[in-house]
Amino acid sequence: MSGGLLVAGTTSDAGKSVLTAGICRWLYRQGVKVAPFKAQNMSNNSAVVVGPDGRGGEIGRAQAMQAAACGVEPDLRFNPVLLKPGSDLSSQVVLLGAAVDTVTAGNFRSLRPRLAQTAFAALDELREAYDVVVCEGAGSPAEINLRSSDYVNLGLARYADLPTIVVGDIDRGGVFAALFGTVALLEPADQALVAGFVINKFRGDRGLLAPGLDMLTSVTGRPTYGVLPWHLDLWLDAEDSLAYGRVLGRPAAPVGTEWLDVAVVRLPRISNATDVEALATEPGVRVRLTVEPAEIAAADLVVLPGSKSTVDDLAWLRETGLADAVRAHAAAGRPLLGICGGFQMLGRAIHDEVESRRGSVPGLGLLPVEVTFAAQKTVTRSSGTAGGDVPVSGYEIHHGYVSRADPGLVPLLRYADGRGEGAVLGNVAGTHWHGAFEGDGFRRRFLAEAARQAGRTGFRVAPDTSFQAVRERALDLLGDLVEEHLDTAALWRLVDEGCPAGLPFVPPGAPPLPT
Repeated sequence: MSGGLLVAGTTSDAGKSVLTAGICRWLYRQGVKVAPFKAQNMSNNSAVVVGPDGRGGEIGRAQAMQAAACGVEPDLRFNPVLLKPGSDLSSQVVLLGAAVDTVTAGNFRSLRPRLAQTAFAALDELREAYDVVVCEGAGSPAEINLRSSDYVNLGLARYADLPTIVVGDIDRGGVFAALFGTVALLEPADQALVAGFVINKFRGDRGLLAPGLDMLTSVTGRPTYGVLPWHLDLWLDAEDSLAYGRVLGRPAAPVGTEWLDVAVVRLPRISNATDVEALATEPGVRVRLTVEPAEIAAADLVVLPGSKSTVDDLAWLRETGLADAVRAHAAAGRPLLGICGGFQMLGRAIHDEVESRRGSVPGLGLLPVEVTFAAQKTVTRSSGTAGGDVPVSGYEIHHGYVSRADPGLVPLLRYADGRGEGAVLGNVAGTHWHGAFEGDGFRRRFLAEAARQAGRTGFRVAPDTSFQAVRERALDLLGDLVEEHLDTAALWRLVDEGCPAGLPFVPPGAPPLPT
């Protein structure tokens, strides 16, 4: 059985995903055969993985990013349970890549044994196949109301005897209390697997932290393995759209004389928001997520992204006045793009007896298509061309399909077999493909045309931006930060030898779980 490690966090978005990726990259560069693992993820940002049977399946996008950090192809076992929220009360359950059920607070207890068994079996298989498996927790391990059914944090650590590191985000404030409290709320057997801490997103003089770090060690008996600095360039492949600030990345100065301003509507159930990250890697392209009609009015290009609840999010667009702002933008002749759910919203009508079960509802009427939702979800990787000569690849995750379109409507893309995909009508375009903008040639052509339609005659696309190179640099940066700022010798010992014996109990602790 291979070595392993669990990265837990004091909160969601504490830095678990990036620390896991950084440790994976560091180990990969040491020549270790390493894999990532997250037993259960809750996210609408997913990636398509081709399974052993040749069918496409979904995993959390963060695990696909971590796979890249390991230098391996994504595997459905890296994230065996994916929960995709469709509302505040329910989530679609994706098990080993396939949608199998809907989970609610009421039926989770009955589903939990099946989910846990699948997750544990996937981890066992990975530990047989890899030298090291770096596991990522979810939320906080101190969610004591959920501990009895946990199989992703200390429940996983207990199952696989994994030493656990707890990471806290100092940007949120109260990091020492959060780290101490996380340990102190755990039962003794769980505490025995918490080896130490990492502090994330620190800015300033590290020496100022020393008294706090010393006291944390004194009151918990556990070391802090390092302090990771806050870094401007760590923004790609965000685990959740809530992790985004208003402007994506750090926009570089334009190649030409003008900027291109892109407004992406932050839908309530936005999915695969990472599609627009590739646009934000281009010099002179400023990409912001917004819920403000005024920002839609001021933008050069507007993007309606994917949605886990297309009909509900379309209703929200109308309620907030954003639908009118989007229509006005298109009427002014400026470019408008819909991706997946956003594309479906642009049509004349949506017929949905599957996701929302609202029946037929009118779309925004900006593209002459109608969309019907099928019970079987399309989950696949796709490839083809744009404009007849530019290679494009991407992936599809959708229930809706174009069931009716005006004759002669021009497709945005074409599959390799020549079939049309998506639609273009003047300045309005849509596609079901995610990830298409990661292709450098297609992204440049699209932005050049968008700038022309927006009247930004001074905007020029950079001739040499490589999205894949940008992603690789970000992964290498994560590996560098781990090497430079963490006690990697101590990490090696945890991986090789497990959690140190005899770690002190931190009162009050939680009562032991019933056996």
